[in-house]
Order: sequence, then structure tokens, then C-alpha cells
Amino acid sequence: MSRTYEEWKAAAAALELDGRPFIDGRRVEASSGGTIPKTNPATGEVISQIGDCREADVDLAVAAARRAYESGEWARAGAGFRRERLLELARLIETRSDEFALLESLDMGKPVRESSTIDAPGSAALYRFYGEAIEKLEDLIPVTPPGSTALVTRESLGVIGVIVPWNYPLEIATWKAAPALAAGNTLVLKPPVEASHSALLLAELAVEAGIPAGVLNIVTGRGSVVGKALALHHDVDMLAFTGSTEVAKQLQQYAGQSNMKRLALEAGGKSSNLVFADCDDLELAAQKAAFGAFYNQGEICSANSRIFVERSVYQEFLDLLAQASQSYLPGDPLDPATGVGSLVSESHADGVWATIENARRDGTIVAGGRRPEINGSTAFIEPTIVTDVAPDHEVHTREIFGPVAVVTPFDTEEEAIAKANETEYGLAASVWTGSLARAHRVSQRLVAGTVSVNTVDALGFTTPFGGFKQSGYGRDLSIHALENYTDYKTTWMQWG
Repeated sequence: MSRTYEEWKAAAAALELDGRPFIDGRRVEASSGGTIPKTNPATGEVISQIGDCREADVDLAVAAARRAYESGEWARAGAGFRRERLLELARLIETRSDEFALLESLDMGKPVRESSTIDAPGSAALYRFYGEAIEKLEDLIPVTPPGSTALVTRESLGVIGVIVPWNYPLEIATWKAAPALAAGNTLVLKPPVEASHSALLLAELAVEAGIPAGVLNIVTGRGSVVGKALALHHDVDMLAFTGSTEVAKQLQQYAGQSNMKRLALEAGGKSSNLVFADCDDLELAAQKAAFGAFYNQGEICSANSRIFVERSVYQEFLDLLAQASQSYLPGDPLDPATGVGSLVSESHADGVWATIENARRDGTIVAGGRRPEINGSTAFIEPTIVTDVAPDHEVHTREIFGPVAVVTPFDTEEEAIAKANETEYGLAASVWTGSLARAHRVSQRLVAGTVSVNTVDALGFTTPFGGFKQSGYGRDLSIHALENYTDYKTTWMQWG
């Protein structure tokens, strides 16, 4: 049974938060002895102290991961053993689902309704997906000349560094950790300093599930220190990252400066949503567009924040979108009735608000454009719809990572495609049309890793997720994610 507002508040007050890093199977103090105050953005209250780790802590964690890998107790234990451990981890996540939900909500301000019904259960299900998948992969015996046999096997890479963002701290950590662990690697994961608690609880449950100590390590702290140390470390074999394009470019440099470690980078996005006049249900398109732009406070890398609408239905769609945006009004994240929560911090909200003010000066605010104070915090921003701005305005070009959408009319299909592709990013896009021919034609020409037709931001466990252009490379989710954390080995036997 779902909890009431009062029950969620009581459960949150009873939580004991531990921000110490997790290395070699146990909680430890950061070597510096320092901590970073962690504030609940929805209240401004300091709720815990996060370990301020340094390079020495990264060295300890990498050494633990290397020992665990070389011991073979995980990498060589067999797919069946890893399967059972990951299935048990999934079960434990489900038993602590409400606790994970509260940690996500208190850390980054998202509604507990979503974190309890989507984020935590979805993470458990993904560990189960990769646990089941790993036993079903097949190696190859290709054709070779007579007198020889070649075996082509997929081998784990070794020690994997993982850097994840704060908008989906548990889910995106799972997107990386689940396939990497299933393949037999060991991990050092750097959670976001803004939202570290769910990853720390995950590591504790991994040990409880029977995953050996040192296989999953969590090093907390600032990205400029911990993330950089991971990327430069000569004993990290591969680095998986989700975050900004700017940081992704830095990681490429660090990999080249160190051991040329391989990378999987899911970087920024500025996704387009094309609405054609032959759309079968304009009201549904508007409701989904509001979801695509404002869900999770707009803090989504693939948010459909650039909306292009055929001119003949432009005003009607704009009115429907403004109406639909009212379902995403901000409120206390612990209230199950809340549409969206707070942004991750007041400083981040300041940056989003500055963009809205620029749009107010240079264009038209159709809906929203207000910053209410809730529970003493000003980290809340209403979903905001912008029109009448130039194509090079920052609301068109910059990843705002907040509840801001810009809507622009178009006259022809060719113009819509050109506008959609007029960005340095290529993560996702959406198309609304009643014409199957147009759906195929336009989707083929959109430069995006995922094109959703008559919906927005579609993804699932069985389909790969990632981008083109400056949205990065490598794919999360699906069986293809295992390609990030394994590589082919050929064993050639000459017997005649």
C-alpha cells in the first residue's frame, strides 16, 4: 500500500544517513578526514556529511577492485554464480525500495512518488535482466583452415571506473554497474556529490547479496578530484560516464594522458519533438510533450525541450501544452500529490532562472516563468514555455537541465528536419504524425540515438540508449551494453 504524505515525512525523519565511502567491502573514513555538507534542496536543511575523498582514496579503491578481479572469485566464478548474486541483489533492492526512494528524494528533490514506483523498482529489475542475460550469451567457433580450431570468447575488461550524474543517481548507476558486474568486472563508482546515498546503500546490499568484497567500491567526493583521479588512473581499464559534454571531453583527454583506457560516454542532449498537423491526437501529443520537457523537473539529458509544431496547428497545440504543463507544478517531494519536486540545488535553480529571465527579455513566456518558495527553499521552478526567440538563443542551443521548453512553428517537413538537426547534440528526438511513410522518412533523417514516434523519450531494457555527435558514444541498456565492458579474445588451436 502506498504511503501518505505524513508517513513519508515520518520515514524520512527516521532515516540515519551515512555519507562515508565504501571500499573493499566496508564503510571507511575519507583519507582526508574531511566531509562535504549535504543539503536537502527542497528544504535547505543539511541532512548528512559526505566523505570528501581524494586521490589516495581512489588508489585504495582501485587496488581493492584489482585484487578482487585478479583473485577470480568474481570474474572466473562462472556466469551461474554471478547470476544468482545479481538476482539476490535485485531482491534486496526491492525489499529496501522505499528507503532508496527517500534517499533519492532527500538528495536531489525528486518526488518520492516517482522514485518509489519507478526508479528503485526499475533498478532492481535491471539487475535481474542482466543476471538472467549473462547465462544466455554464446561464444563463437568461426570457420578456420583444416587442422585448426578458433574459439572467439567475450572477456571481461578488469577494473571499471564509473561516474554517474545526480538526476537519476540509482538508475544510471545501475545502467553501468549491472552489465559491468554481470560480465565479471570489478568496479569503482563515483556517485554525484549531490546524491551519493543511494549508491552507498547499493554497495552495502551487494555484499549482503554475496558479491565479494572489493567487487563494488564507492568513492564519494567532488568530480574535479575523484572523477579526475579515476580517469587518470593507470590501473583502471575502462571508464563509463553519464554527464555533461564538457566533462566528457575532459575525460577523453585524461584517458589519452594515462593508459589509453577505453570509454563509454553518454553526454549532453537537447532533444527535439516534431509535431505535424497530421498527428492523430494533438491533445495526447501536448500531454506527452509536457511530460518530455518537465518530468523529473526537466533534469533529464534526453528531455524533449525543443518543440517544433506545424504552423496550421501551432496555436492549438500551444494552448494544449500550457494546459498540460499544470500537471507539473512543483511541490514538496515527499507529498505523493506533487507534480514535480525541487531542482537539485538553489545554485542550479539560479542558473535555470537566469535563462528564463533572458527568455522573458528576448521572447515570450507563454506559461510558468515563476519561482515559488516552498518549505523555505527557492530551488523550485514552475514548468516554463517559451516562444518567439531567435534560433541561436540559449533556450534553443544550451542544455538547461530544468523545466524549460521552447516552442517554434514550421511550415514544411524539410524545415522541421533541418531545425531538429540544428544542434551539436544527437541523443533523442520525437515525431508525431499519423502517416507511417512520414514517420519512417523523418526518423531516418533525424540525427539521434533514439527516435520516438507518437510518444516521447521511449526506452526499455531491451533497446540500446545513447547518442550521436556531442551526445557521446557507447550504449546503455539492452544486451549491447555488455559490449562496453567486454571484448573479444581469439584462441587459435593448431592441431594438424
